[in-house]
Amino acid sequence: MKRRIELGMLYSRSGSYSLISEACRTGALAAIAMVNADPDLDVAFLPVERDPGGNIDAYGPLCEEIIRNTGARHVVGCVTSWSRKEVIPTVEKYGGTLWYAVPYEGFEASDHVVYTHACPNQHLLPLLDWVMPAHGRRAYLTGSNYIWGWEMNRLARERITAAGGEVTGERYLPIGSREVGRMIEELRFARPDFILNSLIGPSSYEFLAAYRALGAEDAHFRPETCPVLSCNLTECELPALGQSAEGLVSAGPYFRGVPGWPEAGNFGSSHEAAAFSAVRELARLLSHRAGAEALPLSKLLSGDKGAGMVDPETHHTVLPVIIARVVAGAFQPIKQLGAVAGDPYLSRGRSAAVAPNLRVVS
Repeated sequence: MKRRIELGMLYSRSGSYSLISEACRTGALAAIAMVNADPDLDVAFLPVERDPGGNIDAYGPLCEEIIRNTGARHVVGCVTSWSRKEVIPTVEKYGGTLWYAVPYEGFEASDHVVYTHACPNQHLLPLLDWVMPAHGRRAYLTGSNYIWGWEMNRLARERITAAGGEVTGERYLPIGSREVGRMIEELRFARPDFILNSLIGPSSYEFLAAYRALGAEDAHFRPETCPVLSCNLTECELPALGQSAEGLVSAGPYFRGVPGWPEAGNFGSSHEAAAFSAVRELARLLSHRAGAEALPLSKLLSGDKGAGMVDPETHHTVLPVIIARVVAGAFQPIKQLGAVAGDPYLSRGRSAAVAPNLRVVS
């Protein structure tokens, strides 16, 4: 008989970043179905879903409702760093665990969060190390006006200037804003060598469409001359981008059709794959350990004796690093760096960003 364990799911099925949420939800539900059908696992997950609808103020209360009013102690969810930081105080207060399956900006630690997607030493820094020798060291930085955009651009600025480069401009938009005209005019004047795009959702879609139009007017702004880089755009958003995605360069642990991670499965995007891996790993940690679902994360991981995918010290994972370009509507790899351990504080030899001695995120 399988132990029936409730598992929280906290994804917005509407709003600015719903395409990413749906990809994560698809991966999590696929893993739940696989876990429940696996005779070697003595656990079966019962999903407890809550939909914040893209409303940042709903994440904390809905997470609290899951943990306090159901049997779920583990929650797979959140897309933006803003929503993650709204949820962390709740899981810390009530003894829950958040499994976060989206790339993020690093510099965070909590005994109640597992990160199954990439942090900057697994996406941003390898991407910059690739682009500067290939295209030049003059950059323009864009971002949505919250922690993901701020921190990604801060790290990029440090890395670029340490390499003798220059940031020609830096501009932010409120989440959901489509007012990209000023960015385009600044680019027309600054003529950088590349652009780091840390916008999300409709802001990013509008920017890429406007940038493609700029490239049609001025050959300098075509992908082969001045590429747009991303650390969070995956296949799940290509339908919204259409031709505007052509030439986009992105870094991530997985692209459709590229072998390496996860070991099995043909996923639609790395968001889907990371959510799938989160649920599968949780099932492995809980299987044949009666009552383990109620353990604090530190004890759950220490009892595993380091056999799993989650580093018990950092709560991050070892992931492939792949840099890929959109060609004819699909990502094609242009560089693969193999497996890299997540290093959220960049404490393993990266001189461009010195890690502060921080612990609490709430």
